[in-house]
Amino acid sequence: MATSEQQSSAWLKWGALGAAAAGIGAVTVVTATSGLAAYFARRIITPEKQRVDDVAILAVITDGPTLQVVLEAQPDTIVEGNYGLFFDKGRAHAIIGPIISYVPREGSVTREVIAVLGGELRSATSGWWSGSLHAHPEEMGLECEDVTLDLPGGPGPAWLLPALDPGPTWAIMVHGRGATRNEGLRAVPTAHRLGMNALLMSYRNDGDAPKAPDGRYGLGVTEWADVEVAIDFAISRGAKDVVLFGYSMGGAISLQTADVARNRKHILALVLDAPVINWVNVLAHQAALNRIPNYIGNYAELMLTHPLGRRLTGLAAPVDFKSMDWVSRAVELRTPSLILHSIDDDFVPYEPTAELARRNPEMVTFEPFSKALHTKEWNVDPARWENVVESWLRPRLGKHALPREL
Repeated sequence: MATSEQQSSAWLKWGALGAAAAGIGAVTVVTATSGLAAYFARRIITPEKQRVDDVAILAVITDGPTLQVVLEAQPDTIVEGNYGLFFDKGRAHAIIGPIISYVPREGSVTREVIAVLGGELRSATSGWWSGSLHAHPEEMGLECEDVTLDLPGGPGPAWLLPALDPGPTWAIMVHGRGATRNEGLRAVPTAHRLGMNALLMSYRNDGDAPKAPDGRYGLGVTEWADVEVAIDFAISRGAKDVVLFGYSMGGAISLQTADVARNRKHILALVLDAPVINWVNVLAHQAALNRIPNYIGNYAELMLTHPLGRRLTGLAAPVDFKSMDWVSRAVELRTPSLILHSIDDDFVPYEPTAELARRNPEMVTFEPFSKALHTKEWNVDPARWENVVESWLRPRLGKHALPREL
């Protein structure tokens, strides 16, 4: 655990001893509980300064028929599919393919290296794993226009990737928490086959766009205003309407945009990949994963939602979890939505997605995947992901979608 977690654990132990030894112990326990809850709450809403190299690169094998890499076996690295392995502080990466061998007793997995894009993989000792295979559109041979969105907090860079024969509907890609706009690159070929220009945006606190004044995630409550600007931009460039593609927290942001944005009438549909449907459910799940007692998790939730919690969390305004509980608000969702979600998602449980679809089958189509963990549905089965999205979107786009064989 991190140092702060160790300190919080120590506070709890000393608090318990103090309660047995003196009358002031109760105050100590309350202080310890408050400290751990505040730490948990801040972890949720505070952007990471930089990605952590948390996957050990054990060896690179160059004397076989294909380039191979031996990695530390982790839940993500032992799942079949194609992925990105970023190293050298994110300045270089490799596209990692099929599993060659997996030796659980040694804690290692050997995988094929499809391509190395920048840097020297043979000298790397660690990196981080990603569902994003590419860092920039040019690696995919895509035409790209760098554009700037006039976000409420300042200029936000975006990529505009034009389709070959574009129709009036644009795709706007909204990445997830801790990710950047390259997360949406994997969906661009699908959007292009459907005749949609693709706009991959940045938003507050993601490392590309300016920080919010409080430097905290709003978990969707604030970020939707940035997506509203992206929709305005698309309309100003000739779009009639848009489809929002949202990943993880980007799904929560997209749902909020469809609910409250001034220009929400221009949102034709939502395509959501492992979206946060109910933040309270996610917080409870994360607390359980980190072995945090329920009462501390509940206290952290209270800190995030109550105005008085701002002093401990740093939030400029409390987070309204009720407005983002789409299980309770299921019948209020009036935008056609396709949700792709793995039933073994280790970060955002799929059950709220399934329940939303059950309560609102008129508007919500749920496509369950398996063995994809979090937001890796495309990586595990790209052909299925693309077929599902195209089949669902094509009739909604009408005659403007390109013929399927293209």
